[in-house]
Amino acid sequence: MNKTLKVALIGLFVFIIALGAFAGGLVVGHIFPFDNLPAEIAPSAGAPEQEATASPEQEAATPEELQTLFAPFWEAWTLVHENYVDQPVDDVALMRGAIDGMMAALGDKHSSYMYPEEYKLANESLEGSYEGIGAYVDTTTDYLTITSPISGSPAEEAGLLPGDKIIAIDGEDMTGIDAELARRKVLGPAGSTVVLTILREGKDAPFDVSIVRARITIASAEGEMLEGNIAYIRVATFGPNTTPELNAALNELMPQKPKAIILDLRNNDGGYLQTSVEVASQFMGEGVVLHEQYGDGKRDTYEVIPGGRV
Repeated sequence: MNKTLKVALIGLFVFIIALGAFAGGLVVGHIFPFDNLPAEIAPSAGAPEQEATASPEQEAATPEELQTLFAPFWEAWTLVHENYVDQPVDDVALMRGAIDGMMAALGDKHSSYMYPEEYKLANESLEGSYEGIGAYVDTTTDYLTITSPISGSPAEEAGLLPGDKIIAIDGEDMTGIDAELARRKVLGPAGSTVVLTILREGKDAPFDVSIVRARITIASAEGEMLEGNIAYIRVATFGPNTTPELNAALNELMPQKPKAIILDLRNNDGGYLQTSVEVASQFMGEGVVLHEQYGDGKRDTYEVIPGGRV
């Protein structure tokens, strides 16, 4: 059930993990190993009986101590189905909204509910190819912020600039919406159109930009030699191609005997835990790369893989 998508860097390398799968979607945090597919948990197709209690089927699947706790939830569920003016209501939308609210209540922006279609797009980006507008973004700000359009991408062709804030997507106000969730809304099938409302420094008012999404292909790791004999390596994701691409970059750069190396992890999209360990091990001689801490107190330790190049 452990899966992931994000990475945090503290000092040299610290990778943190959060995870989960629920009701056909995924709760994702910083990093997860791709071991097993999660089991899907299907919501009840209809409302419970009149009482503010679970149905017999729900009672059988719910620990006794939670049945009383969730009584208000089922009462609200019943009231919506009985009294909401626009019937029938969408049960799946209600279920997903409840999960979104549960994630928001954690107060952790790295924990969120990911719908199956969003999860598919996120996995594609790990392969070095995804469908979207083609821009590096900052998800740590109040609004999703462009840090750099990818060369030749729809974002660049549309004139997006570093520092542009996306305050609405297809007319939906992004105020108060987690920037990571906003990022997922920008992704979409190649050929489809997304309208971004941009707030740009120096402009008197926000303005709309219409962008046709495309398939974006980027290297997960690449390097070059800068002035002053300084090697520069950018790692964009921790996907299946990252380790061989990093090795190729090191094979090109290390014979030139650089006096320093810049390892750029800005806007890294995260990826596979094992790949992050492999990347870190190239720059660490020995010791612990990361600890994976679980809610039940279990703790896994990942040590440096011998044979690092730097």
